[in-house]
Amino acid sequence: MKLAFGCDPNATELKAVLIEEATKLGHEVVDYPSEDPIYANVAIAVATDVAAGKADRGILVCGTGIGVSIAANKVPGAYCACVADVYQAQRASLSNNANLISMGSQVVGPESAKVFLREYLAGQFDPNGRSGPKVERICEFERNHA
Repeated sequence: MKLAFGCDPNATELKAVLIEEATKLGHEVVDYPSEDPIYANVAIAVATDVAAGKADRGILVCGTGIGVSIAANKVPGAYCACVADVYQAQRASLSNNANLISMGSQVVGPESAKVFLREYLAGQFDPNGRSGPKVERICEFERNHA
């Protein structure tokens, strides 16, 4: 899988840990710069490329994970879930078909973040499952209000 990683300057260490983990798992990594203090810029860049299919999924990191998630979700076709535990990481892909996740470097430690990454990447959304109509409603709203 091709993964796009981005962060703000406060989260460079956690991003590096996650990139190392993704590489160990055999994924192709695209690293977006993290010097810009305006976290929305990198979040929008990563989300735009994921939505366009230039990467399969995206991982964003800032202090809380919230700001980059909000910014990413403004990009049509980008669906970013902010995760802070294993269940959320699993459900982001399995139930919500999130093509991006975000985490907070001041919220989760590196070992937990690696577990969240692995669990998120292991999940595959089933559009014919129980969550299919729920996710389709989100996509339908986006199509009708673009």
